[in-house]
Amino acid sequence: MKRLLPQANPLVLFVLGLLPVFGSLLVRTTPHALIVLASYAVLAGVFVPWTKGVLWRLGFVAFAAVSVLWSTWLLGGNQADNAGIAALRVLVLATPGALLTAWVDPTQLGDQLAQRVRLPGRFVAATTAALTRFTSLGQVWDQLDRTRRARGTGPGRNPLARIPWAASMTFALLVAALRGGTQLSMAMDARGFAAATRRTWAEPAPWRRLDTIAAVIGAAVTVALPLTLALS
Repeated sequence: MKRLLPQANPLVLFVLGLLPVFGSLLVRTTPHALIVLASYAVLAGVFVPWTKGVLWRLGFVAFAAVSVLWSTWLLGGNQADNAGIAALRVLVLATPGALLTAWVDPTQLGDQLAQRVRLPGRFVAATTAALTRFTSLGQVWDQLDRTRRARGTGPGRNPLARIPWAASMTFALLVAALRGGTQLSMAMDARGFAAATRRTWAEPAPWRRLDTIAAVIGAAVTVALPLTLALS
């Protein structure tokens, strides 16, 4: 079952990552939020391949929820109920995206947006290229890290030395991203992406039964369930 999620339509995964924006607005009580989160946990246990990247993303979601909990409690008159429901809404909102977006392939998503949703080809091509570049930032960071360590300019074991090292690495990553973006823009212009009016697409954009099932289950959990609980 865990192999089905990476095979799902990236358009479905992308939409299911956005639907909790509406579902989280319908969560008004702590029990309702816990029911929705429990349904997330059940589906995640069945379908989501648990990797190190997923745990990192869930860690950031938990950090955001704790930050909202603390700020709402501190600035909202020390009302624990309001702070708790605000934090739970963050979990309801961000958890599906953290679980699903890791398996969204930018190229396949671009094919779906162009051939299924019929978005403008220039917009789709530019968005796909940008997402592809974004997913490669981790590789660029690793290359910069290995290069600097090979030259003897790594941070060493001193934890305080990691602060300026991280700042310089971030600046180097920004420079590399700007250079790569400029080269990509020039290459796309040279190939007629800016002036083309009719486009063809190299890969098909199929829609399978698995995609329909994933869309129905995801919409039921992220929107229909919070709506039913809010109306009950």
